[in-house]
Amino acid sequence: MMKHAFFEKGWCRFAHDPALADWICHALPTARSAVEAPGNAQWLRCGGTWFAGVNVLANDAKGAVGGGPVLAGHALDFISDTLGLTGFDWDRAQVSVCYRGYPQPMPSESEAAFRFRRDRDAAHVDGLRREGPEKRRHLRKFHGFLLGIPMVETDAGASPMVVWEGSHEIIRETFQGVYEGVPVEQWGEIDVTEIYHAVRRRIFASCQRVEIAAQPGEAYLVHRLCLHGVAPWAPSAEAGPDGRMIVYFRPEIGGPGDWLQAP
Repeated sequence: MMKHAFFEKGWCRFAHDPALADWICHALPTARSAVEAPGNAQWLRCGGTWFAGVNVLANDAKGAVGGGPVLAGHALDFISDTLGLTGFDWDRAQVSVCYRGYPQPMPSESEAAFRFRRDRDAAHVDGLRREGPEKRRHLRKFHGFLLGIPMVETDAGASPMVVWEGSHEIIRETFQGVYEGVPVEQWGEIDVTEIYHAVRRRIFASCQRVEIAAQPGEAYLVHRLCLHGVAPWAPSAEAGPDGRMIVYFRPEIGGPGDWLQAP
């Protein structure tokens, strides 16, 4: 059932797991410290409503934080047994925190960019990076998956992760056409901006948008090619002083060929 959901829809959710809950108990103080650290102040964006926190969690290559347990549990078993991904190093995780009122405009973004964040959840596919003053898209990162671990309890409407179900196969089909006949070492040189924008519009029109609400001890896994984003904070949603805090792991595994062709 879980395998079918992941490969057909592009994501799956795991029920409460004592091993993951134990990991959170050890990691949460470090995550809070990372959010509060003056050296990480540059990650507070969107009018103070989003702490992006990329790679700020001080975990080791096994996912352990501050001498605590390594990452373990049902989600990790699924990654190794079903996806066949083993022996890789865990990246330093993102600590993503949203607060009431997310999103607010930023001076650094255009009105169109803000509208896209507000109305389309800032939908994106990881690894297709914006570069240069023209913000052109190029394939640069080759993540194996996205693992989301909620760290604190929140209402479901507190800026949950959003996915477009089935979008991973549309992305795969599109970029197979883009890179066909091109040596993999040259894929990153191709400007895919217009193609990327067009395929997002196709996905918005044809795929179901789903909000993923989860609580501490639960986790969700998103396919590396799945279009995803973050929903605005619902006016009625409540959360504690930590806001909506989720830790995201996106380890880079393999190269561009694996990114596009692996299941």
